[in-house]
Amino acid sequence: MGRPSALREANVDRRSQWASIREAAKRGPLQSLTERELALDEHPMTVYPWRLQRRVRAWVRFGPESIRVDAKIVRSTPLAAGIEFRCEDQTLRCWVWGNAVQLDD
Repeated sequence: MGRPSALREANVDRRSQWASIREAAKRGPLQSLTERELALDEHPMTVYPWRLQRRVRAWVRFGPESIRVDAKIVRSTPLAAGIEFRCEDQTLRCWVWGNAVQLDD
């Protein structure tokens, strides 16, 4: 089952990330790539079924504030990733450039 201390550490990390997201959200709304940047009429989009969604660390921007979050890729194009991440009971979604995403090991 895992170490109780590892579970506590994961809960502390998650709550710390939620606090960072709440603070960043005070500086502006969650930013996402525009339709023009995505150019979906020129680039194919892949939508991943639940079992193929990968855990990632991604840079997101709230107004001028950038933070790194634990997320999962739910769709992608050759240049961008559609991600979703949680803050408490809220699921947030946005498009980011592919190089803003790092796969979790």
